[in-house]
Amino acid sequence: MRALVKVSPGPGIVLREVPVPACGASDVLIRVHHAGVCGTDVHIWEWDSWASGRLKPPVTVGHEFAGQITEMGSEASAAGLISVGDLVTAEGHVVCGHCLQCRLGDAHLCRRTQIIGVDRNGAFADFIAMPVSNVMRLDGIPTEIGAVMDPMGNAVHTVLEGDVPGSTVFVLGCGPIGCFAVGVARAAGASLVIASDYNPKRLHLARAMGAHVTLNPGSEDVVARILELTSGDGVDLVCEMSGHPNGHAQALSAVRRGGRINLLGTPNRTTEVDFARDIIFKGVTLYGVTGRKMYQTWQQMQRFLRAGQLDPRPVITHRFPLERIAEAIQVIKDGQAGKVILEVGA
Repeated sequence: MRALVKVSPGPGIVLREVPVPACGASDVLIRVHHAGVCGTDVHIWEWDSWASGRLKPPVTVGHEFAGQITEMGSEASAAGLISVGDLVTAEGHVVCGHCLQCRLGDAHLCRRTQIIGVDRNGAFADFIAMPVSNVMRLDGIPTEIGAVMDPMGNAVHTVLEGDVPGSTVFVLGCGPIGCFAVGVARAAGASLVIASDYNPKRLHLARAMGAHVTLNPGSEDVVARILELTSGDGVDLVCEMSGHPNGHAQALSAVRRGGRINLLGTPNRTTEVDFARDIIFKGVTLYGVTGRKMYQTWQQMQRFLRAGQLDPRPVITHRFPLERIAEAIQVIKDGQAGKVILEVGA
């Protein structure tokens, strides 16, 4: 089969012919139809400090996908939950099931997590084998949307870890997940959704996903505008998606007393915080978002999608065949893309 493989240390990803993965007793084999390209894949392509410290080439890249089941192991078939021919997506974090976090129902925090496309072979390929426990039927959701349910799930987790109906929400950073978060906040009944980013393209996508107000920190005083829009109180919930120290400072200034900041953006440097002034005396709750809750987030997301309350398609701006991965990576690096999809097979 074809696969995009990180064959050795250094920049780039190579299209190779590799064996179709074996389908173990508790696995299903999935023919990939669509796959989403993520910032993580850009890090792997660039071979930055994170990638060089984490990956052990050769490994097939890609962790966001949807496709059709073509084979099932004996234990997977016995479970009776899915069948050959079903269109499915999958949770890309393969967890141990035995550590304290897994036993407490916090498997998204499993200390032994293996991520497909990072720690084990991934989905930028014609086929992928996945544990049946990670696989979910799409039940009418198109595979192109199924392929972005992994990052959309990050947005669902970030937004819904708060009391959203009737609330005011500030989404800080409008990459694809930030734009998805705008749509989730609207679907969940927020009364006001404010989005900010320096990139005009991303602000356009945020408006397409339903942002009431979009702000550009390069030309506007974001905090002053938020205070104006909220009668001086600040917002109930900040979804911090940038991971930048300036974003953290803005989030702490824009949140109301007693409000909440849910942090998804991953910093690459330390942020200095005045805990007494900005958190303790304001009574602010901070929540760190890791992946998707397994499987509460998936159920919430599937219900929004099937009800037609959430439509992520405005965020999907580019589609490429597997062979054009270099172009897919470049449009992301250029900052002119929303979500980029690889059209793998049908």
